[in-house]
Amino acid sequence: MAQKDTFTWHNTELTPEERAAAKGQRPAVIWLTGLSASGKSTLANALEHTLHEHGHHTFLLDGDNVRHGLNKDLDLSPEGRRENIRRVGEVAKLFAEAGLIVVTAFISPYRSDRRMVRSLLAPGQFQEVHVDAPLEVCEARDPKGLYARARAGEIKGFTGIDAPYEVPEHPELVIDTSRNDVEACIKILIEHLKEKGILLR
Repeated sequence: MAQKDTFTWHNTELTPEERAAAKGQRPAVIWLTGLSASGKSTLANALEHTLHEHGHHTFLLDGDNVRHGLNKDLDLSPEGRRENIRRVGEVAKLFAEAGLIVVTAFISPYRSDRRMVRSLLAPGQFQEVHVDAPLEVCEARDPKGLYARARAGEIKGFTGIDAPYEVPEHPELVIDTSRNDVEACIKILIEHLKEKGILLR
């Protein structure tokens, strides 16, 4: 295990502010959190596509995708979930420092983990978006068949079934995907980002 006092922080010549100014946007992390099948990945992809069409510089971090690479060694235990979010938070911070608008789609069931990611970023950079859909709606959608497998006992520690989801207490935005289609949700998200001064053009 490496010792912290072995390493020295090196400041870079180019600042995060200079990187962002070159892109005509304010860096931010748009953190979509919610139950499985609430619509996080769908919205994340649609949001990034819309931002890209309007000339914004983005990067998308998806929960399933990072578990194929960066976090493939982690399980679904509370400890594994926390480390999953910790790593993703650090990666999101790096992309934000590069001046990007980072869109993430993670169940991230624990409030403490989401607070931890928020603490890594400058004030206003972390935008917690609760992608809200009732459990029964998510189960009815069940595009990957995960709820059915969890109910059958094939998957242990599944959020909403035998593991908790801690609803955000003070998110920057709540989007109800059981009442709004994708187009309406993206319109709400874009207006929110404009109001927050993240989109400068």
